[in-house]
Amino acid sequence: MDVLDLARTQFAVTGSLHFLFVVLTLGLAPLVAIMHTRWALSGGPPHEGMTRFWGQVYVINYALGIVTGLVMEFQFGLAWSGLSHYAGDVFGAPLAMETLVAFFLESTFLGLWIFGWGRLPKWAHVACIWLVTLTAYASAFFIMVANSFLQNPAGAVVSGGRMHLTDFAALLTNEALLFSFPHVVGAGLFTGGMVLVGASAYRLWRRAPEFAFFARSLRLGVVTAAIGIVVTMAFGYAQFGAVPEGKFGGHNPAAGIALGLMIQFGQLLGLVVLFVMLPMIAILPRARWTHPVLIAMTPLPFVLSILGWMAREIGRQPWMIWERLTVADAMSPGLTAGMVTASLIGFTAVLGLLAVVDYVLIVRVIRRGPSAVQLGAAADEPRTPALSY
Repeated sequence: MDVLDLARTQFAVTGSLHFLFVVLTLGLAPLVAIMHTRWALSGGPPHEGMTRFWGQVYVINYALGIVTGLVMEFQFGLAWSGLSHYAGDVFGAPLAMETLVAFFLESTFLGLWIFGWGRLPKWAHVACIWLVTLTAYASAFFIMVANSFLQNPAGAVVSGGRMHLTDFAALLTNEALLFSFPHVVGAGLFTGGMVLVGASAYRLWRRAPEFAFFARSLRLGVVTAAIGIVVTMAFGYAQFGAVPEGKFGGHNPAAGIALGLMIQFGQLLGLVVLFVMLPMIAILPRARWTHPVLIAMTPLPFVLSILGWMAREIGRQPWMIWERLTVADAMSPGLTAGMVTASLIGFTAVLGLLAVVDYVLIVRVIRRGPSAVQLGAAADEPRTPALSY
């Protein structure tokens, strides 16, 4: 592989690994917020248990995912300084907003939520998790603003060999953004719902004592997954109206393959959710023969999400900014194959390790069940040493 292919591979691998965390964060955040709101309204122990249990899963995924996001920021300076030089005045604005929202506001509100149990007023505590959800989606929105600019450079003009922002409103109403952002939101809800379904099915299959807890979680997951897959498919098909001519042409067969796989398997999974799981929602918790199938379906939304990003990004080749800047011109000058290979190995090893650790910790929480959760535990509540991360 030459230097350009290595640099593209590096960004593809690290971007895909990072998005595995992002898509689950987008799915779990509103679910935890809804659980906490129901607990605040009812005061019932079941809703408190669900908030703490699924909230701990969310916190683990967020904490490790935020580290992988830092690597993405580094890469723009390391490998793609040509993009920063040519379009940094435009492309950098939404990235800066995302950084402020994600690394400052979202982290601050999440910290208040984590350490506010028993300290903050009830509704102030609920407001914290809703603000976490709002800032998580705002973060995703600004990332999609930046990515959509690469797909369709709206609101900017070229002057003096560089792009300059002339219409911020056009950047926020980019036709490549209007349908892609809801598509990502739907994918997040679908993924979060299927994680609830798979984890709950595992506990029910193992005949966990908390039957009512996981039966309720499984049903919530099915409803969320159904809503998510409908939104995903609806806005996914709507995006084709804004696809530039030739994006999925013969020069990018890999993009067409990824797109075809995503559509075919996504449609099949959608049919299963809408016409099998949803009608059986009342009996699924007790239908043990379905639980291994539900467990096996859990990784599929993650696979579909990566296929979708592959189709979107590979389809833009050879352009970094559609019909404005090629990928070759966007790459940093002076890079050697050895330099990019070393960073590729390093980034992949670190992010891959974080992904493994993330899912190992989440699986451990699920296997131990609600009784071992430490999020929001009272000072005198027994704590499990094995879960002291």
